[in-house]
Amino acid sequence: MTFEVEAAYTELQSHFGKRALRNEPLARHSTFGVGGPADIWVSLETSEELVGLVTMCSEQRWPLLLVGNGTNVLYADAGIRGIVARIALNSYKIEEEGAGTARLFAGAGVSWPRLLNELAALGWGGLEFGPGIPGTLGGAVISNAGAHNSDLGQVLEWVSVLDARECEERAVAPVVRRYRQAELDLSYRHSRFRAQRRIQFDEQGYPIAAERRLIEPAEIIMQVEVRLRREEPEKLRAIIAEHKQHRKRTQPPQQSAGSVFKNPPGDYSGRLIEAAGLRGMMYGKAQISERHANFIVNTGGARAADVAALIREARNRVHEQFGVDLELEVELRGEWKVSVP
Repeated sequence: MTFEVEAAYTELQSHFGKRALRNEPLARHSTFGVGGPADIWVSLETSEELVGLVTMCSEQRWPLLLVGNGTNVLYADAGIRGIVARIALNSYKIEEEGAGTARLFAGAGVSWPRLLNELAALGWGGLEFGPGIPGTLGGAVISNAGAHNSDLGQVLEWVSVLDARECEERAVAPVVRRYRQAELDLSYRHSRFRAQRRIQFDEQGYPIAAERRLIEPAEIIMQVEVRLRREEPEKLRAIIAEHKQHRKRTQPPQQSAGSVFKNPPGDYSGRLIEAAGLRGMMYGKAQISERHANFIVNTGGARAADVAALIREARNRVHEQFGVDLELEVELRGEWKVSVP
């Protein structure tokens, strides 16, 4: 079935008004600051809107990509065909349980930095290890985000997921499911939601975008439940301030998507890339950071293809010199060629 862009745009405007945008540059929605246009861009503010859009796309057979804050993604220069919808479910509530504990129920689109600062002011600890994690709680579940020897999995209780896997084969409504922490297969930068999203590489070492599905991802995180504990606000603020200073000292200030590769067992990707002599290397306007070699930064006007070329160079050189296969932490989305650039 052919995707009729204008017909879909007209229909979405009737539901979302000015939140439905045509030919929206994805560079505006990526911390890399690169990426071509999305045919249609929509911002979803409630779980009802999310369920409604996924159902509509299943019925109409419209391709749909659901995204967060764009902190861990590399959008193609050619952009994305179909609909790209940002999950902006950013409300939360706290239910006290007594004995200095509480449960946090948060929408998947809640910003981690915003949330932990607000929790600290209220005297609730649990997420203060991550002021340098720029994404959403939903995205943090997918990668089991962490820092300073802590990760989300240590405080996570449940997640609510919109399951659209059957929509691939036939026009059916998605189903809401709940998963306990123990069902999520959480480990270092991994969860069951990421198991099918690992990026492969071609014979030349270029990253290959995963095959596009009708609804992507097929399991969409809607709400996260986290354990909280009582702490003195001053103590929490001090921890957050210390972690922020560490980030300033160790991470580059330019646009990036954070760590490009996962750390291999017993070593650090940044150390290996630097030892391979690649720190500061540039391709076009993209650069392997001089401050931290596991960051690729946009020095101004970089293309997605520039970033992909540096990914290839870093992975190939580390493999050639040290025999280590680095695993990509950044996801590729959009109309990528078989090899890039």
